[in-house]
Amino acid sequence: MSDFRHCRGTMTSAGSNGVYATRPEQHSKGEENMAQRKAKIVWRGGLKSGNGTMELGSGLFKAPYSFQSRFESGPGTNPEELIGAALAGCFSMALAGDLERAGYSPQEIDTSASVSIEKTPDGFAITTVELDTEGRVPGIDDEEFLSLAENAKNTCPVSQVLTGAEISLKARLAPAYSPV
Repeated sequence: MSDFRHCRGTMTSAGSNGVYATRPEQHSKGEENMAQRKAKIVWRGGLKSGNGTMELGSGLFKAPYSFQSRFESGPGTNPEELIGAALAGCFSMALAGDLERAGYSPQEIDTSASVSIEKTPDGFAITTVELDTEGRVPGIDDEEFLSLAENAKNTCPVSQVLTGAEISLKARLAPAYSPV
């Protein structure tokens, strides 16, 4: 028997592995909303002496984090790594879509993100995110690739959420793979 839960109009069901899968919410005309994504964080203790875990709603990622992993070089993850991964993933998908709409067939987009957190007079702030991407896209020239990459950087949903930070972009083409 499935265990169903109702959260904000969205039905979820626990599978055999105990992970809850989201069923998209239905509009009155039968249209579906985009899936709502979730994460769970547990923090125990004070800021410097405490520690916690970060877990994605899919259950595919769970990792420890602490003051040391965030502000020093301690073991574990931190929110900035997750923000970087989210932005790099979102940007890469947006760029692939922009390339396809422009008539190209991207073979590969390889993107990394470097997220900087700094102490400011008002506390800590994420001040910059540097994206570094390389695309394998047959038939496109550097100028058009750079233009489409810049557009993807400015329009992907995660970039729009991060409007308080400066997001820079370094983009370049790699040779296309040879047909096998």
